[in-house]
Order: sequence, then structure tokens, then C-alpha cells
Amino acid sequence: MERNSDRKIRIIMAKVGVDIHERGALTLMQVFKDEGMEVIYTGRYATPEQVAKATVEEGADLVALSDSTGSMLIIAKQVIEALKKYDMDHIPIVAGGLIPKESLAELEALGVTGNFGPGTPFDTIVDHVRSVVSK
Repeated sequence: MERNSDRKIRIIMAKVGVDIHERGALTLMQVFKDEGMEVIYTGRYATPEQVAKATVEEGADLVALSDSTGSMLIIAKQVIEALKKYDMDHIPIVAGGLIPKESLAELEALGVTGNFGPGTPFDTIVDHVRSVVSK
């Protein structure tokens, strides 16, 4: 399904699992909104199934995963599997947080891009999101 370029980019921001540290996700949500994007936040403790359902229900263009526990690879695999159940695995996934270096190659191989760590400039993240969604 092709995205209508006149519509705002619609992002599902997700905190999957037990990570309670949401400051980064909340800050990025505001940055995305300031850049004219629409953000739907799953809240903390979301399940992969909830992320997939929200992606379908909201007609999202992108899923942004945030994790500060070092579990991004596990989380990304679970979210991808949940998206497949809804035939939504074509939706790009961008990740951010505390991502172990050992996980980066496998995340990229899964199609998870960005993989931004703390301190990444906001404009770098916004530019990446726009680039990924426009493909």
C-alpha cells in the first residue's frame, strides 16, 4: 500500500516489555510532532501484539521502538513476528535506546534501521524517519 504524501507521517512509538524509562521516547514524540508528524504512543509495557494492532488500526507508516534495557534484538524480533500476523511486516521499524553493539548487525539484517543511541542529534533521527518512510 502506497502512502499518500499529503498525509502526515504517522508513527507508532512503542515501549515493549518492562522498560520503565520513557524520557527518550517522550522527548522524541514531541520532536516528531514539532516536525509535523503524527505520533501514537502505545505507552509503557506494550506487548508486540499491541504494537502490531496499533500499527494496523492507526494506518501507521513506521514503528519506532525504544528500549533502555539492552533487549532491542529480542523486542524487534517479537514485533516483526507480530506484524507478520497482520501482513504488516513491510512497515519500517526504527529503533533507539541502549542497543548493544553486538546486536546492531542482526538488527540491520532484520530490516530494523536507525538503531540510534543516547545523544543522537534529533535532526539525524527526523531525517532518517523521513527517508525510510519515503522509500
